Amino acid sequence: MRLSRYFLPVMKESPADAQIVSHKLMLRAGMIRQTAAGIYAWLPIGHRVLRKIEQIVREEQDRAGAIELLMPTIQSADLWRESGRYDAYGPEMLRITDRHDREMLFGPTNEEMITAIFRDNVRSYRDLPRNLYHIQWKFRDEVRPRFGVMRGREFLMKDAYSFDLDVEGARHSYNRMFVAYLRTYKRMGLAAIPMQADTGPIGGDLSHEFIVLAPTGESEVFYHSNWEQVRPLDVDADDRDALQSFVSGLTADYAATDEKRDSAREAETGDKLKQSRGIEVGHIFYFGTKYSAAMGMTVQGPDGQPVTPQMGSYGIGVSRLMAAIIEANHDDAGIIWPDAVAPYAVGLINMRADDARCAAAADDLYAKLQAAGVETLYDDRDERGGAKFATMDLIGLPWQIVIGPKGLDKGVVELKRRATGEKVELSVEDALAKVAG
Repeated sequence: MRLSRYFLPVMKESPADAQIVSHKLMLRAGMIRQTAAGIYAWLPIGHRVLRKIEQIVREEQDRAGAIELLMPTIQSADLWRESGRYDAYGPEMLRITDRHDREMLFGPTNEEMITAIFRDNVRSYRDLPRNLYHIQWKFRDEVRPRFGVMRGREFLMKDAYSFDLDVEGARHSYNRMFVAYLRTYKRMGLAAIPMQADTGPIGGDLSHEFIVLAPTGESEVFYHSNWEQVRPLDVDADDRDALQSFVSGLTADYAATDEKRDSAREAETGDKLKQSRGIEVGHIFYFGTKYSAAMGMTVQGPDGQPVTPQMGSYGIGVSRLMAAIIEANHDDAGIIWPDAVAPYAVGLINMRADDARCAAAADDLYAKLQAAGVETLYDDRDERGGAKFATMDLIGLPWQIVIGPKGLDKGVVELKRRATGEKVELSVEDALAKVAG
Protein backbone atom coordinates (compact mmCIF):
# COMPACT_ATOMS: atom_id res chain seq x y z
CA MET A 1 0.00 0.00 0.00
CA ARG A 2 1.30 3.44 -0.96
CA LEU A 3 1.02 5.87 1.92
CA SER A 4 0.20 8.66 -0.55
CA ARG A 5 -3.07 6.80 -1.26
CA TYR A 6 -3.75 5.48 2.25
CA PHE A 7 -5.93 6.81 5.06
CA LEU A 8 -3.61 7.21 8.06
CA PRO A 9 -4.54 10.27 10.16
CA VAL A 10 -1.63 10.28 12.63
CA MET A 11 -1.47 12.82 15.46
CA LYS A 12 1.63 14.52 16.85
CA GLU A 13 0.24 14.91 20.37
CA SER A 14 -1.87 12.68 22.58
CA PRO A 15 -5.43 13.86 23.30
CA ALA A 16 -5.84 15.13 26.84
CA ASP A 17 -8.50 12.56 27.73
CA ALA A 18 -6.31 9.56 26.82
CA GLN A 19 -4.91 8.20 30.09
CA ILE A 20 -3.00 5.01 29.28
CA VAL A 21 -0.29 4.27 26.74
CA SER A 22 -2.34 2.03 24.47
CA HIS A 23 -5.18 4.55 24.18
CA LYS A 24 -2.76 7.37 23.41
CA LEU A 25 -0.83 5.40 20.80
CA MET A 26 -3.90 3.94 19.10
CA LEU A 27 -5.25 7.46 18.62
CA ARG A 28 -1.91 8.96 17.58
CA ALA A 29 -1.16 6.11 15.16
CA GLY A 30 -4.49 6.59 13.38
CA MET A 31 -5.87 3.20 14.44
CA ILE A 32 -9.15 4.25 16.05
CA ARG A 33 -11.41 7.25 16.52
CA GLN A 34 -14.06 7.60 19.19
CA THR A 35 -17.62 8.01 17.89
CA ALA A 36 -19.45 7.95 21.26
CA ALA A 37 -18.56 7.19 24.87
CA GLY A 38 -16.76 3.83 24.85
CA ILE A 39 -17.47 3.21 21.15
CA TYR A 40 -14.78 3.39 18.46
CA ALA A 41 -14.45 3.31 14.69
CA TRP A 42 -11.58 1.09 13.53
CA LEU A 43 -9.55 2.93 10.91
CA PRO A 44 -7.70 1.00 8.19
CA ILE A 45 -4.43 0.28 9.99
CA GLY A 46 -6.19 -0.60 13.26
CA HIS A 47 -8.62 -2.81 11.39
CA ARG A 48 -5.72 -4.75 9.84
CA VAL A 49 -4.28 -5.51 13.29
CA LEU A 50 -7.71 -6.47 14.60
CA ARG A 51 -8.11 -8.99 11.77
CA LYS A 52 -4.62 -10.43 12.39
CA ILE A 53 -5.45 -10.99 16.07
CA GLU A 54 -8.83 -12.45 15.17
CA GLN A 55 -7.23 -14.91 12.75
CA ILE A 56 -4.75 -16.21 15.34
CA VAL A 57 -7.61 -16.70 17.79
CA ARG A 58 -9.60 -18.53 15.09
CA GLU A 59 -6.72 -20.81 14.13
CA GLU A 60 -6.08 -21.87 17.72
CA GLN A 61 -9.78 -22.49 18.36
CA ASP A 62 -9.95 -24.65 15.24
CA ARG A 63 -6.79 -26.48 16.32
CA ALA A 64 -8.44 -27.23 19.67
CA GLY A 65 -11.45 -28.77 17.92
CA ALA A 66 -13.93 -25.94 18.32
CA ILE A 67 -16.36 -25.30 15.46
CA GLU A 68 -17.10 -21.77 14.23
CA LEU A 69 -20.58 -20.36 13.70
CA LEU A 70 -22.03 -16.86 13.89
CA MET A 71 -24.80 -15.69 16.19
CA PRO A 72 -26.57 -12.32 15.96
CA THR A 73 -25.82 -9.33 18.16
CA ILE A 74 -29.51 -8.72 19.00
CA GLN A 75 -31.14 -11.32 21.25
CA SER A 76 -34.64 -11.91 22.58
CA ALA A 77 -35.22 -11.10 26.25
CA ASP A 78 -37.32 -14.27 26.49
CA LEU A 79 -34.18 -16.43 26.18
CA TRP A 80 -32.58 -14.65 29.11
CA ARG A 81 -35.74 -15.05 31.18
CA GLU A 82 -35.47 -18.81 30.65
CA SER A 83 -32.11 -18.83 32.39
CA GLY A 84 -33.16 -16.31 35.03
CA ARG A 85 -30.47 -13.81 34.05
CA TYR A 86 -32.55 -11.12 32.36
CA ASP A 87 -33.36 -9.28 35.59
CA ALA A 88 -30.21 -10.38 37.41
CA TYR A 89 -27.67 -9.14 34.86
CA GLY A 90 -27.90 -5.48 35.80
CA PRO A 91 -27.67 -2.12 34.03
CA GLU A 92 -24.68 -3.21 31.90
CA MET A 93 -27.18 -4.91 29.59
CA LEU A 94 -28.48 -2.65 26.80
CA ARG A 95 -32.21 -3.40 26.64
CA ILE A 96 -34.23 -2.55 23.53
CA THR A 97 -37.89 -2.60 22.57
CA ASP A 98 -38.73 -3.07 18.90
CA ARG A 99 -41.69 -1.54 17.03
CA HIS A 100 -43.92 -4.44 18.10
CA ASP A 101 -43.06 -3.84 21.77
CA ARG A 102 -40.99 -7.01 21.93
CA GLU A 103 -38.19 -6.84 24.47
CA MET A 104 -34.76 -7.36 22.95
CA LEU A 105 -31.18 -6.79 24.05
CA PHE A 106 -27.75 -6.18 22.55
CA GLY A 107 -25.92 -9.31 23.63
CA PRO A 108 -23.21 -8.96 26.27
CA THR A 109 -22.60 -12.73 25.99
CA ASN A 110 -24.28 -15.76 24.39
CA GLU A 111 -24.82 -18.60 26.90
CA GLU A 112 -28.59 -18.50 26.50
CA MET A 113 -28.65 -18.33 22.72
CA ILE A 114 -26.14 -21.14 22.15
CA THR A 115 -27.93 -23.32 24.71
CA ALA A 116 -31.23 -22.79 22.89
CA ILE A 117 -29.62 -23.59 19.52
CA PHE A 118 -28.06 -26.77 20.88
CA ARG A 119 -31.19 -27.79 22.80
CA ASP A 120 -33.41 -27.45 19.73
CA ASN A 121 -31.09 -29.41 17.42
CA VAL A 122 -29.31 -32.12 19.41
CA ARG A 123 -31.01 -35.25 20.73
CA SER A 124 -28.41 -37.96 21.35
CA TYR A 125 -25.28 -38.51 23.38
CA ARG A 126 -23.64 -39.39 20.06
CA ASP A 127 -23.66 -35.66 19.21
CA LEU A 128 -21.48 -34.88 22.23
CA PRO A 129 -18.92 -33.56 22.96
CA ARG A 130 -19.12 -30.37 20.93
CA ASN A 131 -17.53 -26.95 21.28
CA LEU A 132 -19.05 -24.11 19.26
CA TYR A 133 -17.60 -20.61 18.97
CA HIS A 134 -18.07 -17.33 17.20
CA ILE A 135 -16.28 -14.00 16.94
CA GLN A 136 -18.82 -11.22 17.28
CA TRP A 137 -19.34 -7.69 18.58
CA LYS A 138 -20.69 -7.38 22.11
CA PHE A 139 -22.03 -4.46 24.11
CA ARG A 140 -21.88 -3.85 27.86
CA ASP A 141 -23.05 -0.48 29.06
CA GLU A 142 -20.14 0.36 31.34
CA VAL A 143 -21.02 3.12 33.78
CA ARG A 144 -17.64 4.76 33.15
CA PRO A 145 -16.00 3.60 29.92
CA ARG A 146 -12.32 4.55 29.87
CA PHE A 147 -8.87 3.56 28.69
CA GLY A 148 -9.91 3.39 25.03
CA VAL A 149 -10.69 -0.11 23.79
CA MET A 150 -9.37 -1.55 27.05
CA ARG A 151 -12.68 -0.81 28.73
CA GLY A 152 -15.07 0.25 26.01
CA ARG A 153 -18.78 -0.42 25.76
CA GLU A 154 -18.65 -2.11 22.36
CA PHE A 155 -15.98 -4.77 21.85
CA LEU A 156 -15.09 -7.71 19.63
CA MET A 157 -15.06 -11.01 21.46
CA LYS A 158 -14.46 -14.66 20.74
CA ASP A 159 -16.81 -16.75 22.85
CA ALA A 160 -16.90 -20.54 22.77
CA TYR A 161 -19.33 -22.93 24.48
CA SER A 162 -18.69 -26.60 25.24
CA PHE A 163 -21.27 -29.36 25.73
CA ASP A 164 -20.28 -32.66 27.36
CA LEU A 165 -22.03 -35.74 28.63
CA ASP A 166 -20.34 -35.85 32.04
CA VAL A 167 -18.14 -33.90 34.42
CA GLU A 168 -14.95 -35.66 33.29
CA GLY A 169 -15.63 -34.78 29.67
CA ALA A 170 -16.43 -31.18 30.61
CA ARG A 171 -13.15 -30.87 32.48
CA HIS A 172 -11.32 -32.18 29.41
CA SER A 173 -13.03 -29.54 27.24
CA TYR A 174 -12.03 -26.91 29.81
CA ASN A 175 -8.41 -28.08 29.72
CA ARG A 176 -8.32 -28.02 25.92
CA MET A 177 -9.37 -24.37 25.97
CA PHE A 178 -6.91 -23.63 28.79
CA VAL A 179 -3.98 -24.76 26.61
CA ALA A 180 -5.47 -23.22 23.44
CA TYR A 181 -5.53 -19.85 25.18
CA LEU A 182 -1.90 -20.07 26.26
CA ARG A 183 -0.92 -20.98 22.69
CA THR A 184 -2.95 -18.09 21.33
CA TYR A 185 -1.22 -15.50 23.51
CA LYS A 186 2.21 -16.99 22.89
CA ARG A 187 1.74 -16.58 19.13
CA MET A 188 0.99 -12.90 19.71
CA GLY A 189 4.15 -12.37 21.73
CA LEU A 190 2.31 -12.17 25.05
CA ALA A 191 3.11 -13.99 28.27
CA ALA A 192 -0.31 -14.55 29.84
CA ILE A 193 -0.70 -16.06 33.32
CA PRO A 194 -3.83 -18.14 34.08
CA MET A 195 -5.21 -17.14 37.46
CA GLN A 196 -8.00 -18.43 39.66
CA ALA A 197 -10.84 -15.97 39.32
CA ASP A 198 -14.38 -15.17 40.35
CA THR A 199 -17.09 -16.44 38.03
CA GLY A 200 -19.19 -13.24 38.22
CA PRO A 201 -22.54 -13.14 36.38
CA ILE A 202 -21.55 -16.10 34.16
CA GLY A 203 -21.63 -18.46 37.14
CA GLY A 204 -20.05 -21.81 37.89
CA ASP A 205 -17.44 -23.13 40.31
CA LEU A 206 -14.29 -23.27 38.16
CA SER A 207 -12.83 -20.28 36.39
CA HIS A 208 -9.51 -18.85 35.21
CA GLU A 209 -8.65 -15.41 33.97
CA PHE A 210 -5.67 -15.00 31.67
CA ILE A 211 -3.68 -11.97 32.74
CA VAL A 212 -0.95 -10.03 30.94
CA LEU A 213 1.25 -8.16 33.42
CA ALA A 214 1.22 -4.39 32.92
CA PRO A 215 1.46 -1.43 35.32
CA THR A 216 -1.74 0.02 33.82
CA GLY A 217 -3.74 -3.16 34.46
CA GLU A 218 -7.05 -2.92 36.25
CA SER A 219 -6.45 -6.00 38.43
CA GLU A 220 -4.08 -6.55 41.34
CA VAL A 221 -2.48 -9.97 40.84
CA PHE A 222 -0.28 -12.30 42.88
CA TYR A 223 1.81 -15.11 41.40
CA HIS A 224 4.80 -17.43 41.77
CA SER A 225 7.96 -16.15 40.08
CA ASN A 226 8.03 -19.32 37.93
CA TRP A 227 5.34 -17.70 35.79
CA GLU A 228 7.92 -15.19 34.56
CA GLN A 229 9.70 -18.01 32.72
CA VAL A 230 8.79 -19.23 29.22
CA ARG A 231 6.87 -22.50 29.47
CA PRO A 232 6.65 -25.15 26.76
CA LEU A 233 3.13 -25.96 25.60
CA ASP A 234 3.83 -29.32 23.97
CA VAL A 235 1.03 -31.64 25.03
CA ASP A 236 -1.38 -33.94 23.22
CA ALA A 237 -4.74 -32.28 23.87
CA ASP A 238 -6.55 -35.47 22.77
CA ASP A 239 -4.96 -37.47 25.60
CA ARG A 240 -7.27 -36.71 28.52
CA ASP A 241 -4.93 -37.92 31.26
CA ALA A 242 -1.82 -36.29 29.78
CA LEU A 243 -3.65 -33.00 29.32
CA GLN A 244 -5.00 -33.02 32.87
CA SER A 245 -1.53 -33.75 34.20
CA PHE A 246 -0.09 -30.92 32.11
CA VAL A 247 -2.66 -28.36 33.28
CA SER A 248 -2.31 -29.50 36.89
CA GLY A 249 1.44 -29.08 36.61
CA LEU A 250 1.07 -25.54 35.31
CA THR A 251 -1.45 -24.48 37.95
CA ALA A 252 0.63 -25.98 40.75
CA ASP A 253 2.46 -22.65 40.71
CA TYR A 254 0.33 -20.12 42.55
CA ALA A 255 -1.42 -17.35 40.62
CA ALA A 256 -4.57 -15.51 41.64
CA THR A 257 -6.40 -12.24 41.24
CA ASP A 258 -7.03 -10.09 44.31
CA GLU A 259 -10.53 -11.54 44.79
CA LYS A 260 -9.25 -15.15 44.94
CA ARG A 261 -6.11 -14.81 47.06
CA ASP A 262 -5.19 -17.81 49.18
CA SER A 263 -3.15 -16.81 52.23
CA ALA A 264 -2.02 -20.38 52.92
CA ARG A 265 -0.68 -20.90 49.40
CA GLU A 266 0.97 -17.48 49.45
CA ALA A 267 2.74 -18.42 52.65
CA GLU A 268 3.99 -21.62 50.98
CA THR A 269 5.27 -19.57 48.03
CA GLY A 270 7.44 -17.50 50.36
CA ASP A 271 9.91 -15.11 48.73
CA LYS A 272 8.90 -16.40 45.29
CA LEU A 273 5.57 -14.55 45.59
CA LYS A 274 5.29 -11.64 43.17
CA GLN A 275 2.75 -8.83 43.10
CA SER A 276 1.83 -6.76 40.06
CA ARG A 277 -1.04 -5.33 38.09
CA GLY A 278 -2.46 -7.04 35.06
CA ILE A 279 -4.80 -6.83 32.09
CA GLU A 280 -7.41 -9.54 31.62
CA VAL A 281 -7.26 -10.86 28.05
CA GLY A 282 -9.38 -13.98 28.45
CA HIS A 283 -11.71 -15.76 30.84
CA ILE A 284 -12.85 -19.39 30.87
CA PHE A 285 -15.62 -20.98 32.94
CA TYR A 286 -16.96 -24.42 33.79
CA PHE A 287 -20.51 -24.07 35.11
CA GLY A 288 -21.97 -27.55 34.89
CA THR A 289 -25.70 -27.61 34.18
CA LYS A 290 -26.49 -24.02 35.17
CA TYR A 291 -27.86 -23.10 31.73
CA SER A 292 -28.72 -26.51 30.30
CA ALA A 293 -30.91 -27.41 33.29
CA ALA A 294 -32.55 -23.98 33.50
CA MET A 295 -33.42 -24.09 29.80
CA GLY A 296 -34.58 -27.70 29.72
CA MET A 297 -31.83 -29.14 27.54
CA THR A 298 -31.40 -32.92 27.64
CA VAL A 299 -30.02 -35.58 25.34
CA GLN A 300 -30.66 -39.30 25.33
CA GLY A 301 -27.83 -41.05 27.15
CA PRO A 302 -26.25 -44.42 26.22
CA ASP A 303 -28.79 -46.22 28.45
CA GLY A 304 -31.74 -44.42 26.87
CA GLN A 305 -32.26 -42.13 29.86
CA PRO A 306 -32.21 -38.31 29.55
CA VAL A 307 -28.94 -36.59 30.45
CA THR A 308 -28.49 -32.86 31.08
CA PRO A 309 -25.25 -31.82 29.36
CA GLN A 310 -22.39 -30.20 31.23
CA MET A 311 -21.30 -26.82 29.85
CA GLY A 312 -18.44 -24.36 29.85
CA SER A 313 -17.82 -21.01 28.19
CA TYR A 314 -14.59 -19.43 27.04
CA GLY A 315 -14.08 -15.77 26.15
CA ILE A 316 -11.23 -13.82 24.58
CA GLY A 317 -11.47 -10.05 24.15
CA VAL A 318 -10.16 -9.71 20.59
CA SER A 319 -10.28 -5.90 20.48
CA ARG A 320 -8.95 -5.60 24.05
CA LEU A 321 -6.01 -7.81 23.08
CA MET A 322 -4.77 -5.09 20.74
CA ALA A 323 -4.49 -2.65 23.63
CA ALA A 324 -2.81 -5.29 25.80
CA ILE A 325 -0.22 -6.00 23.09
CA ILE A 326 0.59 -2.28 22.85
CA GLU A 327 0.87 -1.95 26.64
CA ALA A 328 3.45 -4.76 26.56
CA ASN A 329 5.25 -3.61 23.38
CA HIS A 330 6.04 0.10 23.06
CA ASP A 331 8.71 2.71 23.65
CA ASP A 332 8.82 6.51 23.74
CA ALA A 333 8.62 6.67 19.93
CA GLY A 334 5.52 4.52 19.54
CA ILE A 335 4.22 1.00 19.10
CA ILE A 336 6.46 -2.05 18.55
CA TRP A 337 4.26 -4.69 16.92
CA PRO A 338 5.15 -8.38 17.26
CA ASP A 339 5.55 -9.80 13.75
CA ALA A 340 2.46 -12.01 13.97
CA VAL A 341 0.00 -9.13 14.44
CA ALA A 342 1.72 -6.21 12.69
CA PRO A 343 -0.50 -4.40 10.17
CA TYR A 344 2.36 -4.52 7.65
CA ALA A 345 5.67 -6.34 7.91
CA VAL A 346 7.75 -3.59 6.29
CA GLY A 347 7.68 0.18 6.11
CA LEU A 348 9.49 1.25 2.92
CA ILE A 349 10.71 4.84 3.06
CA ASN A 350 11.76 6.85 0.02
CA MET A 351 13.82 9.68 1.48
CA ARG A 352 13.61 11.79 -1.69
CA ALA A 353 10.30 11.46 -3.52
CA ASP A 354 11.45 14.30 -5.83
CA ASP A 355 14.55 12.36 -6.91
CA ALA A 356 13.90 10.22 -10.00
CA ARG A 357 16.62 7.71 -9.12
CA CYS A 358 15.31 7.23 -5.55
CA ALA A 359 11.73 6.96 -6.78
CA ALA A 360 12.66 4.34 -9.37
CA ALA A 361 14.67 2.29 -6.85
CA ALA A 362 11.90 2.48 -4.24
CA ASP A 363 9.22 1.57 -6.77
CA ASP A 364 11.28 -1.40 -7.92
CA LEU A 365 11.86 -2.68 -4.38
CA TYR A 366 8.17 -2.17 -3.55
CA ALA A 367 7.24 -4.34 -6.54
CA LYS A 368 9.70 -7.03 -5.42
CA LEU A 369 8.35 -7.00 -1.86
CA GLN A 370 4.81 -7.40 -3.17
CA ALA A 371 5.87 -10.23 -5.47
CA ALA A 372 7.51 -11.97 -2.48
CA GLY A 373 4.25 -11.70 -0.51
CA VAL A 374 5.68 -9.24 2.04
CA GLU A 375 3.01 -6.86 3.32
CA THR A 376 4.50 -3.42 2.79
CA LEU A 377 3.47 0.15 3.57
CA TYR A 378 5.38 2.34 1.12
CA ASP A 379 5.94 5.95 2.19
CA ASP A 380 6.18 7.62 -1.20
CA ARG A 381 4.96 11.01 0.05
CA ASP A 382 6.79 14.25 -0.64
CA GLU A 383 7.53 14.84 3.05
CA ARG A 384 10.57 15.57 5.21
CA GLY A 385 12.64 12.53 6.14
CA GLY A 386 12.20 13.24 9.85
CA ALA A 387 8.41 13.16 9.52
CA LYS A 388 8.58 9.85 7.67
CA PHE A 389 10.79 8.26 10.32
CA ALA A 390 8.52 9.53 13.10
CA THR A 391 5.46 8.08 11.42
CA MET A 392 7.07 4.69 10.90
CA ASP A 393 8.31 4.51 14.49
CA LEU A 394 4.87 5.55 15.75
CA ILE A 395 2.94 2.88 13.85
CA GLY A 396 5.54 0.28 14.82
CA LEU A 397 6.03 -1.93 11.76
CA PRO A 398 8.65 -4.63 12.48
CA TRP A 399 11.02 -3.60 9.66
CA GLN A 400 11.92 -0.31 8.00
CA ILE A 401 13.80 -0.10 4.71
CA VAL A 402 15.18 3.33 3.84
CA ILE A 403 16.20 4.31 0.32
CA GLY A 404 18.12 7.56 -0.19
CA PRO A 405 20.64 9.12 -2.60
CA LYS A 406 23.70 8.41 -0.44
CA GLY A 407 22.81 4.76 -0.06
CA LEU A 408 22.17 4.34 -3.75
CA ASP A 409 25.61 5.81 -4.45
CA LYS A 410 27.03 2.93 -2.39
CA GLY A 411 24.60 0.35 -3.75
CA VAL A 412 22.89 -0.21 -0.38
CA VAL A 413 19.69 0.45 1.52
CA GLU A 414 19.29 0.85 5.28
CA LEU A 415 17.40 -1.87 7.13
CA LYS A 416 16.12 -1.13 10.64
CA ARG A 417 14.57 -3.54 13.12
CA ARG A 418 11.95 -1.57 15.06
CA ALA A 419 12.10 -3.70 18.21
CA THR A 420 15.84 -3.22 18.78
CA GLY A 421 16.60 -0.07 16.78
CA GLU A 422 19.45 -1.93 15.07
CA LYS A 423 20.33 -0.50 11.65
CA VAL A 424 22.42 -2.17 8.95
CA GLU A 425 23.31 -1.30 5.38
CA LEU A 426 22.62 -4.09 2.90
CA SER A 427 22.20 -4.63 -0.78
CA VAL A 428 18.62 -4.57 -2.01
CA GLU A 429 18.74 -8.33 -2.54
CA ASP A 430 20.01 -9.03 0.99
CA ALA A 431 17.45 -6.68 2.56
CA LEU A 432 14.68 -8.36 0.61
CA ALA A 433 15.87 -11.80 1.69
CA LYS A 434 16.03 -10.69 5.34
CA VAL A 435 12.46 -9.37 5.56
CA ALA A 436 10.99 -12.11 3.36
CA GLY A 437 12.51 -14.95 5.13
